Amino acid sequence: MLSRRAALAAGSGLLLAGCAGVPAQAQPMLYVDGLIDGLVGEPPVDPADITAARLAACIADVSAIETVTGPDGVPRFLRSFEICDKSLDLALDRIVKYPNAYVGERGSDIGRRPGAAIFLQFQSCEPIGDDLSRIGYFHAKGLRLLQLTHHNNNLLAGGCIEKTPSGLTRLGIEGVAEMNRLRVIPDVSHASDPTALDVARVTKTPFIISHGACRAIVNHPRCAPDEVIRAVADRGGVMGVFMMSFWLTTDDVPTTEHYLAHIRHIIKVGGIDAVGVADDYEIAGDKRIAALGNDNAEGVKDYHGWWKANRDAGIPGFENLPKHAVIPELNNINRLQLIHQALERDGFKAPQIEKIMGANWIRVLRDVLG
Repeated sequence: MLSRRAALAAGSGLLLAGCAGVPAQAQPMLYVDGLIDGLVGEPPVDPADITAARLAACIADVSAIETVTGPDGVPRFLRSFEICDKSLDLALDRIVKYPNAYVGERGSDIGRRPGAAIFLQFQSCEPIGDDLSRIGYFHAKGLRLLQLTHHNNNLLAGGCIEKTPSGLTRLGIEGVAEMNRLRVIPDVSHASDPTALDVARVTKTPFIISHGACRAIVNHPRCAPDEVIRAVADRGGVMGVFMMSFWLTTDDVPTTEHYLAHIRHIIKVGGIDAVGVADDYEIAGDKRIAALGNDNAEGVKDYHGWWKANRDAGIPGFENLPKHAVIPELNNINRLQLIHQALERDGFKAPQIEKIMGANWIRVLRDVLG
């Protein structure tokens, strides 16, 4: 009888072969991005970017936010039911007009349908409030992933940058059960360590960190410790390494090597089946910083106000201001291809690269969504 990880290793090698009924080696490598932003922003995402990035699929945050000031003076990003309901409708309206993409409902559609599958996500359970029937309401509209929390506590779970970490509430435990029932993938990006470990304990399906980094490399509560990485892997989930460089390295100049270091660490802790790629910017990267010639010294200043407010409130991990926000050579539409090439130069073999660049995400999407 195979262990969970052995079964994953055996199954994912056949994944692409099953996508269109032909041998895997005849298929182009399928790139999947663990999180993109900007789908409900202005200006809208250019559908040409989907093709240029060679996306077969992606997870897209379609929540909208209001910025409010908390009692500690720290800016917080509030996602209400009303504004997220409207932003979800906006995303659906935009995607249906894309000639090269569609709303992802089942993981098995990837590679079988023309165009890129876009799987919709909210980056917090705040729109759910205390009414778990809203999970079904949003699922019926097309939502397929739900992040437990975004940085701060909500009614279901504890966030990662609270002074006193807390886990799932009773409502949160019931919420995860409802996600499992409906086949909505739980996402513990931005969650506290206790929340992530509680999800690992109660979920009946794989769960994910759609976008994150490793605390063993950058000691910040937004980064996942080994215990959480291992829990995600043991439940058959995936962790996507994102592009926010201040959580990838504390060195003065971020490089592709810093990005690869997180991929290697996740593999060391959770195995090759536990790692994927992600963004957390738009498909083409942070266009604002790109317009500055990828001048990180100037571009990172937009983050300093929020960072200082957390520092002044005594939140651990915010003692030193970040010096950068992007990896310059990856902050463009060719990011996925450049990561692929970097993995090849680093000695990764084709089957490993296939998993990192998309097959691991496809496996989880198929395991949970069908």
